[in-house]
Amino acid sequence: MTRPSLRPVAAATAALAAALVALPAIAAGTLSGFAVMPADTFAPGPTSGQFASGANGVTLPLVDRQPVQGFSAVLPGPVEGSFRVMPDNGFGTKANSPDALLRLYTVTPDFRRVEGGSLVGAGVVHAADRHTGFALPAFDERSFITLHDTDHRLGFGLVADAATYPYAGSGPGSADIPVDRAIAKRRLLTGGDLDIESVRMDRKGRLWFGDEFGPFLVQANANGKVLRAEVPMPGVQSPDNPHLDGGTPTLGRSKGFEGMAINAAGNLLFTLLEGTVTGDAPGTLRINAFDIPTAHYTGRHWLYRLEPQGTAIGDMTAVNNHQFLVIERNGTEEPRFKKVFLIDLNDRDDAGYVRKTEVVDLMAIADPDDLNQDGQSTFTFPWVTIEDVLVLDERTILVINDNNYPGSSRDAGVPDRTEFLRLTLDQPLPVKSEVALR
Repeated sequence: MTRPSLRPVAAATAALAAALVALPAIAAGTLSGFAVMPADTFAPGPTSGQFASGANGVTLPLVDRQPVQGFSAVLPGPVEGSFRVMPDNGFGTKANSPDALLRLYTVTPDFRRVEGGSLVGAGVVHAADRHTGFALPAFDERSFITLHDTDHRLGFGLVADAATYPYAGSGPGSADIPVDRAIAKRRLLTGGDLDIESVRMDRKGRLWFGDEFGPFLVQANANGKVLRAEVPMPGVQSPDNPHLDGGTPTLGRSKGFEGMAINAAGNLLFTLLEGTVTGDAPGTLRINAFDIPTAHYTGRHWLYRLEPQGTAIGDMTAVNNHQFLVIERNGTEEPRFKKVFLIDLNDRDDAGYVRKTEVVDLMAIADPDDLNQDGQSTFTFPWVTIEDVLVLDERTILVINDNNYPGSSRDAGVPDRTEFLRLTLDQPLPVKSEVALR
């Protein structure tokens, strides 16, 4: 399809006024499963956090450990009830994360839930074997893959190629800290190379990662080995793009592929930028179709409009071939705005934006069984960043927060934990729709 043109100021003003009208809601959410991963959860690996500042009682660096935190994407696991969760680049920026490995962990939540009228489940999240999904006592090499570029596919230099970690010249760390031998030997990818924020598995079992530094798409096999050069988005570059070469960025820092979905056939990706491209109307985010077999963008574009209260999207996942769930949020502004919307690429409003229907207000979830044990019958999910949503069935979705370890703190002096929510919807999602993408 042809990308909708942006309207003049008068039309944009009218569109904004229309956006202020409450969107229709097709479903409300009830908390039917709740599990927690403690903030201080770690896996073995090279020392991390040497260039980041400690916060909320957490002292850095983490010697011979990697934090299992900051989940920005989720996939189904090897067996029902297990999931693959993906941290982002580590500690938040390219400069402070060159020793944070890019990984995909397998977990099995034991949701606190009601069965047969009784409260069951420990409400904890277990490490799991990445092949079987069976619970493990702790995270180890059986529970994760680490992205690596042993075949030199990526078209820019890696942290692994240098003798010492890159240093910004100020702040924690120094310019003489040697790159860990494990990183150098296997050319392990770190948060100084890519900021991965989304991931999907294609029909051949290969992984596609959406990055924010480029923004790039990066393909890897099921073991995390990069298979081809990074794929840039035509006409869009962030300030952290390694190929910028003195050019002018057209996208803000950390505003790349926060959301990415895949069709049922596993051959078409839909990328959703977190930020507005230079020249687009404020609050406008681009959705682009990417053909996996040819590894090229198809030229089809759609526009997503943030709500007046929204400042960013957190994730995008497919419901069927033309409808998708999108998490939209603000930060710490009050009132907190954290919602899940259903969008339809086959249906656009008069201004050319995809239509949105509110599915769940994450600040007003029914919790009649008090699964989080706070003594309340309404559950709220006020975390700064909420970046994971997955359709489990037509009436059930999974939602997980990104806890921004260790910097975010809802409770003073305590790093935020990671919460896994299983939400039951009052109305079913159209997962069985056979309508084609038009």
